[in-house]
Amino acid sequence: MRGAKPPEELKTWRERAEALRYLPPLLGEVWRTHRGYAAAGLGSRLLLSVLPVAMLWVSKLLVDEVVKIATGGGLNAGEVWRLLGIEIGLVVATDVLGRVMGLCDSLLADLFTNRMTLKLMRHAAALDLVTFEDPKFQDKLERARRQTTDRLSMLCLVAGLLQQTLSLVAMSASVIAFSPVLFGFLVVSLAPVFWSESRFAAMAYSLLYRWTPERRQMDYLRLLGASHTTAKEVKLFGLSEFLIERVNGLFERFYVENRKLAVRRAGVNFLWGLLPNVAYYASFVYILEQAMARLITVGDLIFLTRAFSNARALLGQIFQNLSRVAEQALYVRDLFDFFETQPALQVAERALPAPRPMREGFRFENVSFAYPGAEKNVLDGISFRLEPGKKIALLGENGAGKTTLVKLLCRLYDPTGGRILLDGVDLREYDPVSLRREIGVIFQDFLKYDATAGENIGYGAIERLGDETGMDTAANKSYADTVIRTLPEGYGTMLGRRFEGGRELSQGQWQKIARARAYMREAQLLILDEPTAALDARAEYEVFERFAHLTAGKSAVLISHRFSTVRMADEILVLERGKILEQGSHEELLRHGGRYAELFELQAAGYR
Repeated sequence: MRGAKPPEELKTWRERAEALRYLPPLLGEVWRTHRGYAAAGLGSRLLLSVLPVAMLWVSKLLVDEVVKIATGGGLNAGEVWRLLGIEIGLVVATDVLGRVMGLCDSLLADLFTNRMTLKLMRHAAALDLVTFEDPKFQDKLERARRQTTDRLSMLCLVAGLLQQTLSLVAMSASVIAFSPVLFGFLVVSLAPVFWSESRFAAMAYSLLYRWTPERRQMDYLRLLGASHTTAKEVKLFGLSEFLIERVNGLFERFYVENRKLAVRRAGVNFLWGLLPNVAYYASFVYILEQAMARLITVGDLIFLTRAFSNARALLGQIFQNLSRVAEQALYVRDLFDFFETQPALQVAERALPAPRPMREGFRFENVSFAYPGAEKNVLDGISFRLEPGKKIALLGENGAGKTTLVKLLCRLYDPTGGRILLDGVDLREYDPVSLRREIGVIFQDFLKYDATAGENIGYGAIERLGDETGMDTAANKSYADTVIRTLPEGYGTMLGRRFEGGRELSQGQWQKIARARAYMREAQLLILDEPTAALDARAEYEVFERFAHLTAGKSAVLISHRFSTVRMADEILVLERGKILEQGSHEELLRHGGRYAELFELQAAGYR
């Protein structure tokens, strides 16, 4: 368990002011989401901002007319009913506009959430593997995901602030005309409340920002404790209580900090909140004295007291919402900060399409690679050639760098030293999308998509997703056709347990589906990164033998711990601690009598 968090890092006024620059882009996104709904919502608010003043003024006239009649000043019942009719009309208009505004806001909110979610997904798709493997980026992504829905409250705040400001302008005009000093006193009394709210809002943001890694950890632990993919192992090893305690421990630590801040915030803001009440009742006493001295009418008394009351409420809401907008702007900054994240892998300005066909193949020249922040290289001075039609095998212990080498070949990473050439051109000069289209890969940790069997295979060539003939061919190559025949709806059968009617497969069956996915792609280079670990030695040999037959004339990379498999390669690279220890064919390496021969004999002895 980590130690206590440091004291809250209070964001400066300058930082909060700078964060407000993200407000116009956010409003721009809202406007582009649906101009009609946005305009209708804005127009409704403009009208709703002046209706309260109009209703107050009509009420004042109505009261004065009734008092005039009651005191014998003349009978004008028609004017009374006319004013009453106007007031009823204003009430109905307020209700209609409120419902129009609510409807537009609701529909706009749905569209905006979808728009920002899709924009986030598109931007994430443009980023590379190096970026995704950075924990700091994961924190940033987590904050951005939360903002796609949480920022709806920000939009409501800004819209409400606009409406409140317009209402205040209309409401305060008469109040200022009556007593600018009292109105000024009311405004000044609210300034400390605004300052206090802003200060504590910034502290709350800072607390949530610093706790992003722990909140991600809590989400992960919750998933582990309540997921169909983890339930079997969690129950088998009795991990449920441990996970519950770990989540509760993180929550308790966060709760203690948050409670301390919340208590301070409530206490301090209560004390500052007394000032506006004092200002209001001082104004109220003054208005009563004016009424008792008959300097203003009863209608004026009602109008002014309600106007002062409404002005006080509006000022309080405006100051509070200004503080909240300043706070929310910090969260909006998180969203746009994600959109400003650029891929670590740079694409050449005039990127070349991958050659088809490949003529010289791949060449590694003294290639080294270290993960960001790591002190040691995973690969160190790797040099070899992979010519068209050639098959190489990578052999080595876990952590020797085999999978990393494959990821460099696919340009999921760029070397930190040396270079990789394709047909004599640096891999960095090619369009990554075009390059990866020529490569079919099955990783050891392949994905099991909770989708139909057809989609699980078709994702290998998304442009051919509905091509059942192509899926048949790919399934036949990978032996996945034997799996498809057992499924109740064939390619239309839902796989996995996440959705209703899903059919779970064995690990070996999933591997056949994953291999079919790779075969869907008419790639010039095929890579199998230990995707047959769940098979016995004979079954794996049959898979790779068929693989060798199907990839005749194509380049291939095989990764396996079984020598019966790797021996079918034209060349074997034995990796150890990121370097090529030995290189050659099966027979050459046995004659050499080095590490490969030693491991071969050890494995062969296990089968005797």
